[in-house]
Amino acid sequence: MLTLANHTLCMTHPYDFTPVLRALEASGIVLLPTDTLWGIACDATDPLAIEKMFSLSNRPRHKPFTLLVSSLDMLKDYVVKLHPRLETLLLFHTRPLTIIFNQAKNLPSNAVLDNGSAAIRLVQDDFCRTLINKFGKPLLCGSAKIDDAPTPTYFGEISSEVFTNVDFIVKHRQKDKNMGEKSVIARLSDSWNAELEFLRE
Repeated sequence: MLTLANHTLCMTHPYDFTPVLRALEASGIVLLPTDTLWGIACDATDPLAIEKMFSLSNRPRHKPFTLLVSSLDMLKDYVVKLHPRLETLLLFHTRPLTIIFNQAKNLPSNAVLDNGSAAIRLVQDDFCRTLINKFGKPLLCGSAKIDDAPTPTYFGEISSEVFTNVDFIVKHRQKDKNMGEKSVIARLSDSWNAELEFLRE
């Protein structure tokens, strides 16, 4: 396996993706490890699945889920404009980085905020990247918790309420207690010189 910047080049992955792909294709919610922590995820282009995500997590509509993409090419399919500064940042940033884009496209209305903005992350984890590539579409993802509960830092901290309400539980990394960290969050300002603003570091 060869690593270049934040991009891992890997020809194969030992995990059997068939059952998780079937769940996603059937508007299901999956519980999976991401490039940050454990999350619940669904097909980002499926309004029914997204409604199930909101219902399961009891998440307020003003707190959108994060769109996970596997490549810059996929990202460009879902944003109106990718500023060169953001493209460079995404290519070389070494920590998980979520960007707030002012204008998303090709997504259901319940996948974005009322103003059309969306939080999007180019995943760095090989498992997530492979899953999204095989699915062929981005995933919409949120923390594996009910809204006000603490964010679980590893699989054993996820509540039984989440376990019993998802459609599929990924077996990968269930014993790993060193999952990672929350994503850095940034956005490009609307000013004429387009300054980068970090909302969480």
